[in-house]
Amino acid sequence: MSTFKELSSKSAKTAFDKKVLSVVQHLHPYVKHRIYIAETTGIIPKNMYSSNGIIDECVIELYSKGFNIEAEKNEVKLELFKLVDNYMNVLFKKEAYHKNTISTDTILQDEMSKLGEDYTIDADLDLVLNTELNDISYHQDHNNHLYLYEDKETSILKAFELEDLSPSQSPKVFGRFYNWLPINISNIVDLYIFGKLDFDAIAKIKNIETSRVELIFEKVKKSFRRHLE
Repeated sequence: MSTFKELSSKSAKTAFDKKVLSVVQHLHPYVKHRIYIAETTGIIPKNMYSSNGIIDECVIELYSKGFNIEAEKNEVKLELFKLVDNYMNVLFKKEAYHKNTISTDTILQDEMSKLGEDYTIDADLDLVLNTELNDISYHQDHNNHLYLYEDKETSILKAFELEDLSPSQSPKVFGRFYNWLPINISNIVDLYIFGKLDFDAIAKIKNIETSRVELIFEKVKKSFRRHLE
């Protein structure tokens, strides 16, 4: 016969399993989109990775690291997003040989110039973009054509407060958006839009201040608008 302690433990484990399952559905849109962007910009080979595979690996890691099974659902969600985000960052760097590798110092100025901002006037933001967000050893292919489904375009336009963009403009803009935007900065945008996370959650995932996430997002919004002109 099971003791009360054993029954309580089983109950807590079952409750935790349900939390994990309910959180996983929120990960798929974000992971699928990041895989597509990485494939289309040439960072990873096509059809080699799936959202199911990546998420499964991260769920296994969550259990193996002994995460608190009594944690609230939101804590579980945040931890899984952290694991997924880190997994894909490592993956993109590992697959860097599929690109023409080039040192970070060589491409750093080019990456920053795409946002069209003078980052020297803001030391904090400069530090984030240069050291925390752009630690990359690969180069994106800016000539690849990238197409987004209409619902994804709508999500981005809504986030950038540009719902009135004409149908003829939309494909051209999004075809370039992920090519000129540094991959690690677009990651923050996608955590917000497709991960449906607020700035506080993104800051915890990236281990930076919320104010920095807000500044980066505003810079991207302004830069996006300029690309419409």
